[in-house]
Amino acid sequence: MFEAVRKNKRISQVILAIIIIPFAFFGMDAYFSGAPGGGEVATVGKSKITVMEFDRALREQQDRIRELSGGQVDRAMFESEFFRRSVLNGLINQRVLQLYAEDQRIVVTPPQLQEFIASLPAFQDEGQFSLERYERLLRAQGMSPAMFEASVAQDIRVQAVSRAIGDTAFVGTPSVSRFVEAQLEEREIRDFPVEVERFVDAVELSEDEMRAFYDADTPRFERPERVRVEYVVFDEAAVMAQLDIDEARIEAFYEGNRDRYGVPEERRARHILIQVDPDATEEVAAEAQARAREILDALREDPSRFEELAREHSQDPGSARDGGNLGFFGRGMMVEAFDEAVFGMELNEISDLVRTDFGFHVIEVTGINPETFRPLAEVRDEIARDVGRQEASSQFAILAEQFANTVYEQPDSLEPAAELLGLEVRTSDWIERESGTLAGFRSDRLMNELFSTDAREFRENVEAVEVERGTLISARIIDYEAPARLPFDEVREAIEREMRVERAAVLAREEGEAKLEMVRAGEPVEEIEWSTIRRVQRGSPTLPAAAMDAIFRAPSTELPAHVGVPLPDGSYALYRIESVQRPELEADDPRLRLVAQQYEQIMAQKDFDAYLSALRERYPVQIRAAALRSVEP
Repeated sequence: MFEAVRKNKRISQVILAIIIIPFAFFGMDAYFSGAPGGGEVATVGKSKITVMEFDRALREQQDRIRELSGGQVDRAMFESEFFRRSVLNGLINQRVLQLYAEDQRIVVTPPQLQEFIASLPAFQDEGQFSLERYERLLRAQGMSPAMFEASVAQDIRVQAVSRAIGDTAFVGTPSVSRFVEAQLEEREIRDFPVEVERFVDAVELSEDEMRAFYDADTPRFERPERVRVEYVVFDEAAVMAQLDIDEARIEAFYEGNRDRYGVPEERRARHILIQVDPDATEEVAAEAQARAREILDALREDPSRFEELAREHSQDPGSARDGGNLGFFGRGMMVEAFDEAVFGMELNEISDLVRTDFGFHVIEVTGINPETFRPLAEVRDEIARDVGRQEASSQFAILAEQFANTVYEQPDSLEPAAELLGLEVRTSDWIERESGTLAGFRSDRLMNELFSTDAREFRENVEAVEVERGTLISARIIDYEAPARLPFDEVREAIEREMRVERAAVLAREEGEAKLEMVRAGEPVEEIEWSTIRRVQRGSPTLPAAAMDAIFRAPSTELPAHVGVPLPDGSYALYRIESVQRPELEADDPRLRLVAQQYEQIMAQKDFDAYLSALRERYPVQIRAAALRSVEP
């Protein structure tokens, strides 16, 4: 097989997208790592990760996330430093594994490589490797056989290293059993809350105390810098608003696409089939024809017997039991001769004998649904939208470039771009950098542009930023406010509420702890009305984490047992533990194996991460932060 492949000199660049190999595209990148790429984003040992490689990995990861999320992705995530570094780390980890595999002289023999590629579904036809399909797919991608084989071999070597590390993880059965039993343990409890709100109004606060709180926590009461901006949004809707779809185009589209606005004619028929093989002798065919003719003659005398004769004589197993009924169907759904006969007959007409590859048919048309079309007046608006979207799509790239150029070339105002493209210049409310949105979009890149020194000092248009696929925004600052300390009167109410709750929480805790001591000592506490019993399980928490921890830490040797816990809102809760149920697991319980597998995966991942860290020390990594940020998302 591979000799034939090697003789073909025309083939691909990124075929590994077809193949299900972990890290496959990284393998291709590594193959090209020696090629000039306009500088590097990082070096691993003596190997370089080029800007071209990083850009390709970045875009492929973006496409993968968009596909998994159905396209609903916040573009700000793609622009974030975290996302870029996670992609780069994936490339670095792949590269150190490749270098280690090379140093260890891990070899993939030609038979191994051949067997692996032959097993890939992308290159198979009806479950068997297809050389023609293999060559066609490679040819379509423009890849050479040598490049493809080298890349696949490299990925196989990396997988061999990865498996060798990951397969060493092992978890003992007793520890798994103890863990699962602990997670399945259940306790029946009652509770009594000491609510913080009971004490809030009783807290005494002076103005001086609140001012002291305000002065002691200065950074907390600082308002960050903020801006008000003018902005314009350019998207497909803006393009469509400029289009003038005249009546003639709507009518032409309607006439050219009538099948989209109607239901074609359908007919219901029944038949009686006398089977004849297409290559049957003339004698056999004549005998079958004679039998079919006898049935037809009987129907000519009494058409009401069609159902009876179909059940008795038809050799079509799918319809004979139903009296030959085939239901409704449209043109082209049956073999040609059958189709022509049915759609050339009148309602309730019985055909002459019809010969097809299946044999001789006697056919009766039993129903006709004529074609129906929605009138133009009913679909005019729908057509206008469809035509508009097509035209907008074709013009969008050109107009988007005009928009970007105009806001850049005439930086003192957004009006020229708005007038050119029929856009509206809008004004925002105050926007803060960390939480700001514009026109409903959150874009780190746009916020960075707006809060740059140049944008603030010169009040010029920022460059058009794509905040979402197909949506561009440009803006300019009209008002700016530097970071400022919020006035005491503006935050006084919030300070008072916080201080009251904080002190009320202390009172709630003191009362709760006192009641807890009393019930633990067996003293009656009239104020306590325990709730009805409810069941909690350690592995399925239904209470705050601190409460779950306290309930399951409580000794169960003497019941009922009592515990108390401060709650996140400042209240204090008492819990009375009535009973404890611990599961008894058999050695073959499937839950044990499931947890063991998950635990082994966690341990394997930890081992793998530790090994990668060691390899990154062996092959020192240097990252060029400037190059990392310079690649367009």
